[in-house]
Amino acid sequence: MNNSEIYVGLDIGTTSIKAMVCENVKGQLKVIGVGVVPSAGLNRGVIVDIDKTARAISQAIKQAEAKSNINIKNVVVGLPANYLQMQRVHGSITIASQGQSREITDRDVIDVAKETLTQSISPEMAVLDLIPTEFTVDGFDGIKDPRGMVGVRLEMKGTLYTGPKTIIHNTKKAIQQAGYGIRDFVIAPIATGFTLLNDGEQDFGTVMIDLGGGQTTTSIIHDHQLKYTFVDPEGGQYITKDISTVLNTSLRNAEQLKLDHGYAMASLTKAGAQVDVPVVGENTPQQIAEKYLAEIIEARVRQIFQRSRQRLEAIHAPRLPGGVVLVGGGASLPGIVQVAQQYFKESVSVYQSDQMGVRYPRYSLALALTMYESRLSDVDRLIKQTLQQTDLISSPHETKAATRQVQPRQEQWTSAPTQAKRNNQQPAEKKPARAKKDKSHSIGNRFKSMFNNLFD
Repeated sequence: MNNSEIYVGLDIGTTSIKAMVCENVKGQLKVIGVGVVPSAGLNRGVIVDIDKTARAISQAIKQAEAKSNINIKNVVVGLPANYLQMQRVHGSITIASQGQSREITDRDVIDVAKETLTQSISPEMAVLDLIPTEFTVDGFDGIKDPRGMVGVRLEMKGTLYTGPKTIIHNTKKAIQQAGYGIRDFVIAPIATGFTLLNDGEQDFGTVMIDLGGGQTTTSIIHDHQLKYTFVDPEGGQYITKDISTVLNTSLRNAEQLKLDHGYAMASLTKAGAQVDVPVVGENTPQQIAEKYLAEIIEARVRQIFQRSRQRLEAIHAPRLPGGVVLVGGGASLPGIVQVAQQYFKESVSVYQSDQMGVRYPRYSLALALTMYESRLSDVDRLIKQTLQQTDLISSPHETKAATRQVQPRQEQWTSAPTQAKRNNQQPAEKKPARAKKDKSHSIGNRFKSMFNNLFD
């Protein structure tokens, strides 16, 4: 098997750890193995016990190995958006040789990326990612891939993402202790936003709400960029704790009740339906109305959506054409869309993969990580290489292929024909620099000025 076509996504969640193995088959990604185990050593999306987390990671990956018959060595890891900071950056270099213009090469892209990375950041923060928005060659801007063009001066504008060193270190340490290498770190809302949304949703603007077990992450994707993110420290675990406390049952039983009989909206339950609840200290289960269980769940769900809406209102976010897309395990609750529609003016939907076996929203991030890595353009990979060489997110030896070293293929892959490619997916032809095209959209322009204020 050509191992350059194998991608392993690792979602280290608060309630479960998921490892997903995908293979490129004739230009499309196919899921060939999944491992899921209960999490250990995490609190609200952050690793607090490296040893426990390492053991859980090892178990999840071994499950995925057994199901896919693949010897996994390296994984693409999702990073939570806790304390994520974003800033616009700009770098420029002179590429002329003895005053003469020349053709731009891979080395020039790496050099301008290094120049762009010379930013002042807080000592407790580390660079997570650098995503280019455009290149400029001798004043001609709007270029996605400058290689092959002829010029004297090369500039790059982009967005620099930084996060706490502690989160990065603990994640890296846990994976290495589990016996695996890191192919790439990807910020969770970037992975989901750049792959699960279609081209129009990314361009004109969409709100993504990841209803995880330990926390809820609300993000805005606009103009093919992550423009805003907010992490609420409440998620599915809080719903489980509410059920446990109110019904006097164990957390394990409460979780099972939520999965088997839970509704996010009480009015959707069947009239007269009863549920057996094992009560602590009693030998026989007690019966409660299914509607009562739903009322417990609905109260917490409404509180989560209320806070997300308040944060969006605080930044004066306009109504976005892409609406609201729900992902994460909490998005599986029946009635979740109906509740969300009462808090957001936009249309609300739940992302559902077309891949067999992983159609549940809880697999969204693990799948998105493999899709994101497989779609990286040549320029994206050069910038990732720059980050790795400067030891900002990982070491150079951690970028090998899944099972043995091979040269990466140049084709760009998508998981399904309906999934849109990012703007910079097509390799540029050899050509001189040309003037920027006017690709602005009348609707999109109404939002650009507001989002400009969201960056530091």
